[in-house]
Amino acid sequence: MAGYTLEEKNSFTVLGIGTELTSNYTDFAGIIKEKSDFWCAVSQDGRLDTLKKLATNDYVFAVNEAVNNKMMHYAGVMTEESLPEATRVIQFPKGDYIVVKGEAKTAEELSNTLTGIAFGQVLPEVKDYAYVGGPNATVEMGQRNGLVFGEMWIPVVRK
Repeated sequence: MAGYTLEEKNSFTVLGIGTELTSNYTDFAGIIKEKSDFWCAVSQDGRLDTLKKLATNDYVFAVNEAVNNKMMHYAGVMTEESLPEATRVIQFPKGDYIVVKGEAKTAEELSNTLTGIAFGQVLPEVKDYAYVGGPNATVEMGQRNGLVFGEMWIPVVRK
């Protein structure tokens, strides 16, 4: 099984700018392309830089959340501030989280790799905990040795 830890986290808030993912949830190639196009847009038009200026730390969140039966994806930061162009204030609950750590050449590759490991390997094999929905996130934490490093955070409950 892929390596993971179980960590208790306090509740926290992420301010996000988002997009609806319209690909079928099993169409991984479609979802990856939609996310990639979204990240290119928010990086190029300055919205991501505007968000980063409000952040309480250097973390950049790629958040996935089901909202009103829609698959949503957000670029976000931890902050208590607001922004007119932000589309959602995302509340992450206090509790247990499965945390998968990794590194990759790009933030996009990190997010795709950690998501695949977390949902494809770790969650199916974890016996005592279950993901019951709610927001999950890939957290880009920084760079070292030419690679982007970070973690996937998935809230879970004891079975």
